[in-house]
Amino acid sequence: METAGNPMSEPYEETIQGEKSLRLPPGPRHELVCARLHSTLKASVADFTSTRLLDVRASVKLGGNTVLRPDIALVVTVTGKLWLAAEVVSSEDHKMDTVFKKEVYETMKLPRLWMIDPRYDNVEVYHASEYGMKLVGILAGRDVLMEKLLPEFEISVAELFATAEPE
Repeated sequence: METAGNPMSEPYEETIQGEKSLRLPPGPRHELVCARLHSTLKASVADFTSTRLLDVRASVKLGGNTVLRPDIALVVTVTGKLWLAAEVVSSEDHKMDTVFKKEVYETMKLPRLWMIDPRYDNVEVYHASEYGMKLVGILAGRDVLMEKLLPEFEISVAELFATAEPE
């Protein structure tokens, strides 16, 4: 499931229902947001035996002929099943994240999805429901991204999108 090499500097491929799509390497701000979120999540799940944080953009097979590479992925340790995906939206190809991949996540009833948009410095938080993905909040500014299933995790949206490296 985990990828080899440096996934942050090379184009990569995703497959939705057998159709392959080449994704260009994300820009520096995208990568900064990914690294910051990954680091914060890593610290908060370190003591969890039931959840595993994958490497940034690790390949995740979602059944049949669909393989995605979410920017951030948490899986159930025992089954390898994806339960939280975070997609940092790229302005160059946002439709892939905000339409196609979101539809896949909805179809598979992904329990949690975070759509992180550096264009607007906001985070859309979705939960699975019996009717599909339910938008439970749009966070911006001083709002804090939290997840009740990860009690030790929290990061302010302002910190997530800060342009300078934290000291």
